[in-house]
Amino acid sequence: MLIGVPAEINDGETRVAITPETAKKLIALGHTIRVQVGAGVAASVTDAAYVAIGAEVTDAAGAYAADIVLKVRCPLESEIGLARAGSVIVGMLNPFDADGLKRLAAAQLTSFSLEAAPRTSRAQSMDVLSSQANIAGYKAVIMASESYKRFFPMLMTAAGTVKAARVVVLGVGVAGLQAIATAKRLGAVIEASDVRPSVKEQVESLGGKFIEVAYETDEEREAAVGVGGYAKPMPASWLARQKIEVAKRVAQADVVITTALIPGRPAPELVSEEMVKSMKPGSVIVDLAAPQGGNCPLTEPGKVVVKHGVTLIGHTNVAALVAADASALYARNLFDFLKLIITKEGELKIDMEDDIVAACLMTQAGKVTRA
Repeated sequence: MLIGVPAEINDGETRVAITPETAKKLIALGHTIRVQVGAGVAASVTDAAYVAIGAEVTDAAGAYAADIVLKVRCPLESEIGLARAGSVIVGMLNPFDADGLKRLAAAQLTSFSLEAAPRTSRAQSMDVLSSQANIAGYKAVIMASESYKRFFPMLMTAAGTVKAARVVVLGVGVAGLQAIATAKRLGAVIEASDVRPSVKEQVESLGGKFIEVAYETDEEREAAVGVGGYAKPMPASWLARQKIEVAKRVAQADVVITTALIPGRPAPELVSEEMVKSMKPGSVIVDLAAPQGGNCPLTEPGKVVVKHGVTLIGHTNVAALVAADASALYARNLFDFLKLIITKEGELKIDMEDDIVAACLMTQAGKVTRA
C-alpha cells in the first residue's frame, strides 16, 4: 500500500507520525512510504534519513495522495481538501471533536483515532495516550526544575545544608507516575494524591508518599475504582475531604504537578486560587491538564505566568517539547495499529470484530461511526 506522512502544521506541533525505524519496517513489508519534505526536521529526523531507508520525499499533496495517511494531529480544514476520498487517516484525531469528525466524514475519509483504543493488555502497544503521557510526566519535572530557583536534591556543603525540594503530584496515572519517578531521581521529597486507592502501592514503589483520604460511602468507593484506567467524577463529600488534605500539602510544597484528566470533560479543579496564595514565593505549578482548561483556575493554557508569587506553567502540548522520543514512541504505536488493518498480503481490511479496530474507527462511508 501507499502510505503518506504529511508534515504537521498545527501551531507548536513538532512531532512526526513516522520515523526511519518504522518506515523501514513498513517498506520491508512491501509498502511504499511517502514523507512530506521537512516533516521530521523538528523531531530531529532529516529528509536524508528517510531517503536512506528507501522512503520517498514529496510535497503535501503527494503525502495526502496515499491509501493510508499517518498523522499526529487531526488534519485542519485546509489539509482535508488534499486527501483522496476513500483513503484512510490514522492519528490522534480527538474523538470528542464532533466538528472535526464531521469534516472527515464529509470528505469521505475512513478515519481511526488511536486515543479511543481500549485500555487492555492487547492494546498496550498502541496506547498513544500512555506513550505521550509518559513523555509529559518526565518533561513536567524538567520544566519545574528549570523554573524553580533552588536545588531539587538535599545537598550538604561546606556552606551549610540545602533542603530537598518538596514535590506534590496530583493525579497518579501514567504522567503522574513518571513525574514521581523523575522527581525522585532528582532527589526531591514526593507526595502524591489520586482518587483511586489502587495506585498507593505504585506511588510507594517509586519512593513517594501517598496522600490518603478515607472513603466513607459505597458511592465513594465505586467512583474511586474508575473505568478503563480513568477516574470517575467523585462525590462532593469525598472531594471536600480531599481538598482539605491536598491544601495542607500544597501549602508546604515547592513544586506541584497536576495531571488529572477525565476524557471528554473539563479538567477537575484540584488547586484553588486560595491554595496558590498559600504557597511559598518562588514555588512552581506545572498544570498538565491545561489542554482541558487546567487543574488550577489560574492556569493560562499555552502560557507561563506568575500569580501570587507562584509560577504556573500551562503548556498545552508538552510531549511535543520532547519531539524526537515522543515521535519514536508514537510511530511505534501507529505501526502496531497498522498491523490490525493491513493484511499480510498488503491489503486494507477493517475487521469490526476486532475490539481495537472497532473502538478506534471514527468515520466511514461519509458517516461518523463513533457513538
